[in-house]
Amino acid sequence: MTDRAPDWDPRSGQGGAPSPAGPGGPPPGDGPPPGDGLPPASPAAGSSHVDSGRSLDALQARIAELEDQRLRALADMDNMRKRCARDIERTRSEERARVAGDWLPVLDNLDLALAHADADPAVIIDGVRAVRDQAAGVLQRLGFPRRDDLGAVFDPSRHDAIGSRAGTDAAAGTVVEVLRPAYGEGDHQLRPALVVVAKDG
Repeated sequence: MTDRAPDWDPRSGQGGAPSPAGPGGPPPGDGPPPGDGLPPASPAAGSSHVDSGRSLDALQARIAELEDQRLRALADMDNMRKRCARDIERTRSEERARVAGDWLPVLDNLDLALAHADADPAVIIDGVRAVRDQAAGVLQRLGFPRRDDLGAVFDPSRHDAIGSRAGTDAAAGTVVEVLRPAYGEGDHQLRPALVVVAKDG
C-alpha cells in the first residue's frame, strides 16, 4: 500500500503540500508591504534642488544689477557727450565774439576815412595806412604776424611762386617781389606769401 500525503484543506490550511516557505518560513502575510518598488527620496536630493534654485535667483539678480549699471553708464556717457558739445560750441562762440570785437576799431577807422573822402588825398592815404597797420596788429595779436619775405630764399612751405624773373642782382631762388604778404609762421601760418623768384640769366 502506497503512502500519500493527505489532501490539503484550504479552509483549515492543514494538510497537503508544505508551505512554499518551507519549514520554519514566515507565515503568509508577513512579507514586505506592497509599493511601487522605488527607494524613498533621499533628503540630499531635495537640498540640492533648493540650492540650485537659490543659485539661479542670485544669478538673475546679478544680471539685473549689471544691466542697470550698463544703462546708467550709457546715460552718463550720453550726458557727457552733450555737455562737451555744449562747452565746445560756447567756447567757439566766445572766441568768435572776441575776434570780431578786435576788428571793430578797424571798421570804425574805415568809416572815419570814408567820412573824410573829400579831404586832402595825402591825409586819406595816411589814414588808410594807419588802418592797415591797425588790422595787421589785430592779426599779430591773434598769432598771425605779417611776414616781410622780400629778399628771402624761396621756401615752398612758406611761399607760392607765380613766376620768375631774370636780369636781377639777386641770387637765383631769391624772392625779388612779394605780390601778397604772408601771415603766421610754421604750423600757425595763416597763408603763404605770393612771390616772384629770381632766376639765372
